[in-house]
Amino acid sequence: MPPQSRSRLPAHRTGNATDSRLLTEAVTRLRRALRASIRTDYPWETLPMAQVELLQVLAEHSPARIGDLAARQRLAASTVSGLVGQMINAGLIARAVDPADRRASVVTLTSAGRSQLAAWTRAHENRLDAALESLDEADRAAVRAALPALFRVAEFLEDSEG
Repeated sequence: MPPQSRSRLPAHRTGNATDSRLLTEAVTRLRRALRASIRTDYPWETLPMAQVELLQVLAEHSPARIGDLAARQRLAASTVSGLVGQMINAGLIARAVDPADRRASVVTLTSAGRSQLAAWTRAHENRLDAALESLDEADRAAVRAALPALFRVAEFLEDSEG
């Protein structure tokens, strides 16, 4: 949206809407719009979100056991095991013996997995850069100012999940 057509909250959304409802709508719309624009502008980007999220977790916590990954993502171990199998076949992650317990296995990112995650991140940053550049400076400053609070909201939600 060009800066001159800048709008605030849609009129039908401001009535009795709570902050949490508006934030839910904003996050949902951002995710949907970003996902759709990425698939349009970067047709090579076909990695399912569940696999992207698993790559992101492995980038931060690797090597990891499947049970640990499932707990971090709040998914069933069987679901994560299925994702791991698909991603091993795609060459994005590798399975190895857990050095702490030779009876167990761990998974790690491969160089292809790291490259895929980096490309995914760059594509999203490029789309968001373009969107942010379409805003006037006041709106960019408002987004920048909101980021620390948004991270605190995310941390609260992560901490309260368990």
